[in-house]
Parts: sequence; C-alpha cells; structure tokens
Amino acid sequence: MASSTSMSVVAVVLLVLAAAQPARADPACYSGLFNFGDSLSDTGNYHFVFPDDIREPALRLPYGETFFNRSTGRFSNGRLIVDFIAEALELPFVRPYRSGGSAEDFARGANFAVGGATALSPEFFEENDAPLPNPDTVCLDKELDWFRDLLKLLCPNDLADCTNMMDKSLFLVGEIGGNDYNLPIFTDMSFEKIRTFTPSVIAKISSAVTKLIELGAKTLLVPGNLPIGCVPAYLMRFESDEAEYYEPGTGCIRWMNEFSQYHNKLLVDELEKLRKLHPGVAIIYADYYGAAMKVFRSPEQFGIKYPLVACCGGEGFYGVSETGGCGYGEYKVRDDPEKYGSWDGFHPSEAVYKAIANGLLIGSYTQPPIATTTNSCRQLTEVVSSFENKVLSDL
Repeated sequence: MASSTSMSVVAVVLLVLAAAQPARADPACYSGLFNFGDSLSDTGNYHFVFPDDIREPALRLPYGETFFNRSTGRFSNGRLIVDFIAEALELPFVRPYRSGGSAEDFARGANFAVGGATALSPEFFEENDAPLPNPDTVCLDKELDWFRDLLKLLCPNDLADCTNMMDKSLFLVGEIGGNDYNLPIFTDMSFEKIRTFTPSVIAKISSAVTKLIELGAKTLLVPGNLPIGCVPAYLMRFESDEAEYYEPGTGCIRWMNEFSQYHNKLLVDELEKLRKLHPGVAIIYADYYGAAMKVFRSPEQFGIKYPLVACCGGEGFYGVSETGGCGYGEYKVRDDPEKYGSWDGFHPSEAVYKAIANGLLIGSYTQPPIATTTNSCRQLTEVVSSFENKVLSDL
C-alpha cells in the first residue's frame, strides 16, 4: 500500500502540474477569483495602503526570496494559499486591488486583503478598550467598500452587467479574524475578555458573506483560523515548563489551539445557517486548522524538519527573539526554507501554505468538497481524479 509520505509528495506534484498545464479551449470553472483577508493572503495591498510605513519588513527582501526572488508585499518567503488556488484553477495570481486602476487590470479578479486587517471595525476595539496597532487599520467592511467601488468600475452603466462575472467567480472570504485577537493577546488583555470578541468576529464574517451573496456571488470559500498555538512568536511569548501546557505530539500550546477551535466551531455553525438561508449558493468551509495540523503532526510527510521554528528571525529556540525579527534588528535567514513551518515567526512558510492548499484542493479539508461543488470545474476534478488514480496504481 502507498505510504502517507508518497501520497503527500504526489499531491504536491499534481498541484504543480495542474498549474503548469497550458490553457485549453474549454472554459475554466471560474472566470475570476476575488479575495478578502489579512496578511495571510495580502499579495501587495499593504504598500499602497500604508506607503509611508518604511519600517514594514515584508516590503523588502528577504520576504519573497523563495519563489519571486523579490519582495512583492506578501508576508512570506513565497506563494500564499490564494496563489496556489489561483494556479490550480488556471487563473493568474490575483492582483492587489490598490495596485490597479482600470477595468482591464481586474478582468480575472482582485485581492482586497491587507496586512494587519481585522474583521471588526476600529470602533469596536475602542469601545472594548482593546489595542489596535494603527488607527487606520483596514477592516472587513472597508474591503467590501472597495469591492463595491470595483463593481462600479467594471460595470459603470448597470451593476446588473456584472451578474455573469459574479456568477462565475470564486470568492475567498478570509482567513480574517486572527488580528482581532493577536494584539490583545500580546498585550496581556484577559483571555476571558478576548474570548467575548469571537461571536462579534463571526457575525462580521457572516455579514460579509451575506453582502457578497446579495451582490450576486454564487460560490464562496470561507476559511477558519489557523492553529495559533503552533505560531513561534506565541510559543516564545507564552513558554512554560509544564508539560501538560503543550499538546503531545506537536508541541503546540494547548489552550491557544483550543481557542482557534472555538472560533472555527462558531464559524462552521454560522455557515450552516447561511446555507439554509441561501440554498442556491455554494458556501464552502475551508478547514485551515485541520490542514495545518496535519503538517504539525506529521511534518516529515511534507519535507518539513522544523515545524515550529521560523526560517527568518532571531536566535531563540523557536527562531524568534525579542531583539529583532525577520528583516529588522538582529536576525538571520536560515538555509532551506522549505524545511521550516514558519517564515518569520508569525506567518507560515510557502511550504506550509502549499500543504494547506493541497489539503483544500485535493484532501478532505473543505466542507462540502470544493471539487464537487461546481460540476463544470474540470481543473479541480482532473486534479483529484489524477491523484486518486496515482494512489490506486501504487497499491
């Protein structure tokens, strides 16, 4: 029987091959890809939203060094989940909304994600005495405003002219919400208080999905949160000598991962309610948590040797330190970034992003399975079919 290691390798190869195939005469299953989120999916908006922020290291090398050989504004060493999804769907990388100006720039979609973005508005944090790193932080409502502005650009005479585009595009709503928790956690706000934010975060995501459906979206992919207990910066900040503090087998912080699961459970329940309200719309949950935990539980299957260590960062046990971070202060870039689970101590490496994307496109980490939600989606159907046939031939 095929080993789990060989199956994982096959999955990676198939995704790359699917993206490398030349365009064919038959139409793509999705004509465009529109993305909303934060630094986990920002492909370059941050630079245009905050042009005076010369301190942000993601705007220069070594960020982007692995795939693009230059900084693109992505908060990693290479491609992100949204990039791998675009490749698998035979679509171009999604253009940052703030970098374009004409309708032609967004013929195949747009990316509204911005590093540091939150689901909730700055007013919510002010009302709850919670910290925000920047009073101009972009929230999900702002990203939706940009999308409405784009619709006016694409269909200036009548928004009804965008019906076909909305009908045939894939909308990726998130991951969003992580930043609503990050700074409050780092500034030692009580965890009980932070936990009360979650229903509001989920309600805001639900509202965004509903608004997109009202505008005509027919297929939406909504990710949950990653396992934040496996993030090197958190592992350093909340280090403990107590063995029961950590999950056996992964070394991730137990209570933080339980919080991610709490967020995701509320999101899954909310999406089920939305499906009942909109039976003609495909609302797909993307289990980022489950796909990522597969990496942390069996990193060797993905060629990862240091799942809880930052490739670019300080000298600490987890590759992070208080004296600097990737791109600033005292830091170093370790060799072989594909062997590390984290790029900079906060964001996953390209290797982990690729593994998560495989889990969504080929594995069992979308509910319902993304490859079956659109009958005409030849690209995804062929990727899955090729993978299954390869596994059977290895038995």
